[in-house]
Amino acid sequence: MDDLTAFQRDLLYIITGLENGTPPHGIAIKDSLEEDYTGEIHHGRLYPNLDTLAEMGLIEVSAIDKRTNAYSVTQRGRCELGARREWECQHVDLRDD
Repeated sequence: MDDLTAFQRDLLYIITGLENGTPPHGIAIKDSLEEDYTGEIHHGRLYPNLDTLAEMGLIEVSAIDKRTNAYSVTQRGRCELGARREWECQHVDLRDD
């Protein structure tokens, strides 16, 4: 996961969080990101990064209709998120003592 940008990692987290039995579509992902990011997330930033994650095998893309795709995190993507979480815990202890 060290070859991902922070934005791409955030996409993985957002998609995982939105997957409630139904994979989210691009606009739902965009809207969720915009709740936490400053400013608008443009399509020219979002979709190329989703394509990159798909090419890396971290997400799957499925067509909802001719214009809309749904995105889901693959098992490999989930493993990468878990490894990232472990790495973060090794380096940052946020527990109150």
